[in-house]
Amino acid sequence: MPDMRYGFAGLGQMGGPMAANIAGGGFNVSVFDKAGTPERAPEGARAMDSLDQLVAETDTLFLSLPDGSVSLAVARELAAMAERAISVVIDLSTIGLEAAREAGEILGDVGVTYIDAPVSGGQSGARAGTITVMWAGPEDILEGHRDVMMSFCKNLFHVGDETGQGQAMKMLNNFLSGTAMAATSEAVAFGLSQGLDMKTLLDVVNVSTGRNTATSDKFPNRILTGTYDAGFKTALLTKDVQLFLDNAKIAGTPVDVAEAVVTLWRGCNEAFPDSDFTRIYEFITGKDKA
Repeated sequence: MPDMRYGFAGLGQMGGPMAANIAGGGFNVSVFDKAGTPERAPEGARAMDSLDQLVAETDTLFLSLPDGSVSLAVARELAAMAERAISVVIDLSTIGLEAAREAGEILGDVGVTYIDAPVSGGQSGARAGTITVMWAGPEDILEGHRDVMMSFCKNLFHVGDETGQGQAMKMLNNFLSGTAMAATSEAVAFGLSQGLDMKTLLDVVNVSTGRNTATSDKFPNRILTGTYDAGFKTALLTKDVQLFLDNAKIAGTPVDVAEAVVTLWRGCNEAFPDSDFTRIYEFITGKDKA
């Protein structure tokens, strides 16, 4: 749809690179960030002075926001606007089932279709345009937006029609990612205690049954190198595993592992505030006490 006007609100660590890829793909995109739009606006995008202005001149609005409370506040603000051109909101944020469903109801009541579409792949994936999008919403709307979506993602999955199914998919994925980081940290610590070399240990695991994203990416590229720069905050991963635990309890599914994992990530976030989430290795091995 070459005449579509796209808007993007939230130009942080994930939103900024995603908006840049949309602009780089030649799409008509305008942007706004309350923390400061001119200095964050990507090349090729129009910087708007306010959310009101953005929404008045946009057909489809993308959101990339920090949590459910912010997404809900924006949904209420959008619903209250008198001059509103948008017909679709695509929320790329990780906000939890309850917040997504409530945002969907708020916007649905004023005739705006809300798409629950969280992403995975980290800041590096957002920059490279290789992230995964977990789309929950009407499939015909997905097909109508496929070209713009593929400008900033590599894998686009229609996971369901119901608002909240995207969040469920994202939460279970991030719970597995957080569990892998914590478990791999303990495994590596044990191996080193027995005189094994970290690189050799990882090489063996990565062609064996213990392979996971922590052993294949985070440890060789972020921890073995000492850079700790995966581009995803410990606070955000802690939020995500807590969301999984909270929603699993509501669903009545098992939470024994989740409770232990959440405890570890809470501790790491307290010990290393504002850190990259790969610092969990230092927390688990006691380097926060050194």
